[in-house]
Amino acid sequence: MTQFANNLAVVYSDLSLLAASEILAARLAVPLLELHSLSKDSQQDFYLCYRDDCLKLLDRQTLKKGGLIVEVDPRPGEQHSYPAPKKDLLAQAVGKKSKTIVDATTGWAQDSLAMFRMGYEMQCIERSPVMAALIEDGFQRLAQKDWVQTRQLQPPKLLVGNAIELLQQLSEAPDCIYVDPMFPAKRKKSALAKKAMTVLRDILGDDEDREDLFAAAWQATGKRVVVKSPDYAEPIAGKPSESYQGKLLRYDVYIK
Repeated sequence: MTQFANNLAVVYSDLSLLAASEILAARLAVPLLELHSLSKDSQQDFYLCYRDDCLKLLDRQTLKKGGLIVEVDPRPGEQHSYPAPKKDLLAQAVGKKSKTIVDATTGWAQDSLAMFRMGYEMQCIERSPVMAALIEDGFQRLAQKDWVQTRQLQPPKLLVGNAIELLQQLSEAPDCIYVDPMFPAKRKKSALAKKAMTVLRDILGDDEDREDLFAAAWQATGKRVVVKSPDYAEPIAGKPSESYQGKLLRYDVYIK
């Protein structure tokens, strides 16, 4: 986080958002800048900004418009109903009969939100304070959705910190712990990663402690650990109990 934080600032363009921006900058210990005062010589390459009713992560190309947010609406092809059908590989991997799931590596929260829409009770862990701020903003927007309020649903609970430590502190063992570690990029030529994943790698780096994270998850889970990995990666903890193969990724399931 430190290296990325040195390349990050909070910016604001509307005085009505100055107070919230000041709080965020102080929380992350990064500079607070006025958007229109930025120049080509600005030291930072990334910026957090409240605009369009959400918190966005910007780079130099998206300072005027655009930016990355935690998307809380279903992805293309996903069901808009609640609970969404448990038909895809992710649902099969975490177990249709599971009720409680901890996502130990939340990132942009897309898998967490997909599982939440399927009706699972979710807890999310994120070690990056920058990503945590974006996730918190996303979950706040999720809480305002009509379908969430009508059903009196609570957004996933977010825990901020090192998952290896936080998993040991869970009050109850969840049915499933979901792990999606950052693996080293594939060396062979491949299509460029989506911008959101490229930035996430800039923020987090590779998860060099993923074996330790799996060990902590195995100790903390009640029934199973699910590891999402690219298709080229070796299983993180030897032969899994089950494995669900997609086009470019794989879900390895370790059942107690």
